[in-house]
Amino acid sequence: MAANLLMALDQGTTSSRAMIFDPDGAVRSIAQREFTQHYPQPGWVEHDAAEIWATQLDVARRALAEAGLSAGDLAAVGLTNQRETTVVWDRLTGRPLAPGIVWQCRRTAAMCEDLRRQGLEDEVKRRTGLVIDAYFSGTKLAWLLDKVPGLRERAERGEALFGTIDSWLIWNLTGGPDGGRHLTDYSNASRTMLFNIHDLAWDRFILERLGIPEAMLPEARPSAGDFGLTAKGLLGGRVLLAGVAGDQQAALFGQGCFSPGLAKNTYGTGCFLLLNTGAEAVPSKSGLLTTIAWGLPGGVTYALEGSVFIAGAAVQWLRDGLGIIASAGETEALARSVPDAGGVYFVPAFVGLGAPYWDMHARGALLGLTRGTTRPHLVRAALEAIAYQTRDLLEAMSADSGVVPSSLRVDGGAARNDFLLQFQADLLGVTVERPAVTETTAFGAACLAGLGVGLYHDLEHLAGRRRVERRFAATGSRQQPDRLYRAWQAAVRATRGFRPEVAE
Repeated sequence: MAANLLMALDQGTTSSRAMIFDPDGAVRSIAQREFTQHYPQPGWVEHDAAEIWATQLDVARRALAEAGLSAGDLAAVGLTNQRETTVVWDRLTGRPLAPGIVWQCRRTAAMCEDLRRQGLEDEVKRRTGLVIDAYFSGTKLAWLLDKVPGLRERAERGEALFGTIDSWLIWNLTGGPDGGRHLTDYSNASRTMLFNIHDLAWDRFILERLGIPEAMLPEARPSAGDFGLTAKGLLGGRVLLAGVAGDQQAALFGQGCFSPGLAKNTYGTGCFLLLNTGAEAVPSKSGLLTTIAWGLPGGVTYALEGSVFIAGAAVQWLRDGLGIIASAGETEALARSVPDAGGVYFVPAFVGLGAPYWDMHARGALLGLTRGTTRPHLVRAALEAIAYQTRDLLEAMSADSGVVPSSLRVDGGAARNDFLLQFQADLLGVTVERPAVTETTAFGAACLAGLGVGLYHDLEHLAGRRRVERRFAATGSRQQPDRLYRAWQAAVRATRGFRPEVAE
């Protein structure tokens, strides 16, 4: 039988996953493994890149073994990844030269403020579609070059390589020190704050301002195509890596948002709302990002994106930080056990606020607490915060694009929570659609790989594979949701006004 299965490697912020799909999108197997989060200082977040590679390889092998499959059953491998997280490694040995600086890390906030004071904000936005923020890879890499002894000299000699997580995994998958390919795709490159999204090239003006040697950067190419064969011995056989995209762009693709005006929202560690704008890179005046959705042989597709830093991670904090829930699965019943959040608003700005506020100094807060506040109220407030932040993004997106989507396609772990999706539909006044396969990030990577090897002929062929599991329609009048949203906005304003250093 011809090899027609697709493996997706989905390297996320808290876990590495591998999924195997048949050509119709049905899941044949899945393997997942969490890895360690490091918080060396307040506001700093790090990963061990070697651990990420080890966990990703392990789950890929397990996904094959648990389904009784071999590499010969795979038509191709697709890769999707947490974006912006920054890795530098030794070209000769393959060893990471520093901890990976995670997208959530705020250590370069002061550097970003300095770049703004230099008057670079508009120029960076015009070239990259991004705002100057510690979220993106550019200042993370500049910080490493300044702080790691000898790194700058090694980078200038071409001995030290930079990449976001996709590049790190591509390099290891295709041989590492023994001929590994140093590549990225347009979607991931567009998240570095170093890539000109109009010229599709690394921007030398920005590289010079940040002091980054171009020699350490990967080659950027379209999201579907030849990224190299997996090295011998990794998967028991060599398979073509044929599709690569950042996780949120992969989810947009996996949701079948192939036409301008279609939007999706992913509820993961963060929350990411993307709107397909087609061949036009629409500039934002409302605090959103202009980004590359994907590159295909026919050209590049752009998107407007709103990025919320803390969404599902707020629920994780309730579990791991406060210990008031044992698992995320409990939250739906707890939220439904009370008629409302009891006037409590949770602003989860643990690492600052993303779009549309872009406040690197904001910090999390619970407001409206009384003696009557209970555990269910806190849980409900955390879920409602995810929905409020999504409305922040949709309001800004509609202002920028003039498009008000009639429906919102959703995915990610929290999309399994019926309470959240119904509250979201009511708050937005639009229908929320949950697909049959909620792991659309991995599915999008698989679809790109399928396109890359010709398993799928075109986007129309792929669109027929999307299945909706449930639709959540808005209920009731707009008065109550609008009132709640106005109170949320007041809570955000209160959070942004808090500066503990004033008392020092």
